[in-house]
Amino acid sequence: MASLSSLLLLSSYSQTKTKSSISSNKRHVVVNYVSCKAASNNGEDSVSKFDRREVLFGLGGLYGVVTATSSVLAAPLTPDIFNCHMAKTPGGIKDCCPPQIGKIIHFVPPKIQQPYVRRPAAHLMNQTQIEELESGIKKLKQLDEGDPHSFLHQAKIHCAYCDYVYNQLGSITETRFGVHSNALFFPFHRAYLYFFERILRHYIGNPNFAIPFWNWDSPPGMYMPEFYNRPSSSLYDHLRDPRHDPHKLIYLNYNGKTEDHSFDVVDCNLRWMNDRMQVQSPRSFLGRVLKAGETPNPTDMGTIEQSPHNNIHDWLGTKTPHFEDMGSFYSAALDPLFYAHHANIDRLWNIWKTLDGNPKDHIDPDWLNSSFVFYDENKNAVNIKVSDCLDTEKLGYVYQEVPLPWLHMNKIPTPNPWIRTEESEPPIVNFPQILNSDITTMVDRPEEDRSGEEVDEVLVLEDVEYDPTTRVHFDVLVNVVDKAQDRCAAFLEFVGSFKNIPHGLHHHDKTSLRFVITEVIQGLGLERDKNLAVKIEPMVGGEGVTVGGIKIQLEPLR
Repeated sequence: MASLSSLLLLSSYSQTKTKSSISSNKRHVVVNYVSCKAASNNGEDSVSKFDRREVLFGLGGLYGVVTATSSVLAAPLTPDIFNCHMAKTPGGIKDCCPPQIGKIIHFVPPKIQQPYVRRPAAHLMNQTQIEELESGIKKLKQLDEGDPHSFLHQAKIHCAYCDYVYNQLGSITETRFGVHSNALFFPFHRAYLYFFERILRHYIGNPNFAIPFWNWDSPPGMYMPEFYNRPSSSLYDHLRDPRHDPHKLIYLNYNGKTEDHSFDVVDCNLRWMNDRMQVQSPRSFLGRVLKAGETPNPTDMGTIEQSPHNNIHDWLGTKTPHFEDMGSFYSAALDPLFYAHHANIDRLWNIWKTLDGNPKDHIDPDWLNSSFVFYDENKNAVNIKVSDCLDTEKLGYVYQEVPLPWLHMNKIPTPNPWIRTEESEPPIVNFPQILNSDITTMVDRPEEDRSGEEVDEVLVLEDVEYDPTTRVHFDVLVNVVDKAQDRCAAFLEFVGSFKNIPHGLHHHDKTSLRFVITEVIQGLGLERDKNLAVKIEPMVGGEGVTVGGIKIQLEPLR
């Protein structure tokens, strides 16, 4: 069985040497490709000019060109798999680089034979399905660690893409490539699970095998699936919070602190799911599209990634210093439950596109042409683009249809709303402020928009500083001035949370966080108010957080 400590081991694949010096914490992956010769002006072959450019085209399309003024044209994002760095994780320096990569091939959609493979809800799986899953995971855990199909290597993929071991291909500033906190989150994990599932089928010997989804958005699935918690099973992970066994109801906005709640958790979960799903813009749901040279930023997360995705990772992580396995991104995929968790995330992406209002994916070509590299079931290195990942039927699978009890469960006002009076208004707070206790202040709203364009009203926390290697959770509320208490995230006054899952060191020192409050203002009847009471409640790690300011602004809806 792959252990956490085994991530420290160096893989035995060869390293290439280049003319430039190689730092001790960087891995150079061997890649074979066909060179493209071209005649230079003097008639000589210019192989070296075009070898790398061919790979740039092959991996992600046309890349930005750096001009004399160092400006960079818009370009799709692709990891530079030639140069793999050691991962700087909360748990120390880890080797998350892949084994030797041979020829890279382009993704070809599978030949579809209907009916589609159907991924089942974990709590509805039959014994045969469970045994096949256990058998497949067991076989992957028995493979040599250097095998790209091994369970350890599959876990390293998440570490590599989430703890910044690759630069963006074509970057001259060594800008790191990451798939969290931006619009690559959904397509990366879809592709990751697609290849993982095909590898499992290869070892199980069943072409119709499908990984399950943990149906935590519905009451029967709001518990850890029982068969993942048997110590004798290959699906068991001893690095899970023992308090959160299959008998413990999960709270989807778990704050890392409160275990027993004063409110109806199931009702709150369903209303919170509705809030997370009923957003129209791809920017709000999928996250913001990054451009070449930009790095992931927490303000660019979509609703589902913010919560419940991050919160469920935190709920499963142990009380070890870095909350392994699921509570830290570098180790998360060492827990077999990771794949069921992300299968449900993937399922929710499908569902979002069927909701009222006909929400659609981003159409930005830079997003569509961004790409990743995975090993397939035949140990081929495959380059797959975001545009290949938009339709699960074209990938050969669908999800078992189960009820959506959250679909019409809107947020509700708190039972004891704040009655605003001049005397009860909180004072204006001068920023920056350390978040070692509640911060409550009045914030001015912007002037009414008269452009005729559809806009959202957005609450922005400016210049938020925190250590990304630490666990952090704080809640943000409007029209609330009382002391912190156990609050349901489905109250209208609750506009959102910030949850940091410990990960590598390559975030901005400062970030801004945005929370759409248009429907909150309408639901609370605050449209005529010129300012709002805003409250930030730290739950975990607030002493290490500094907030630079708070403002409310208008943003175009699309």
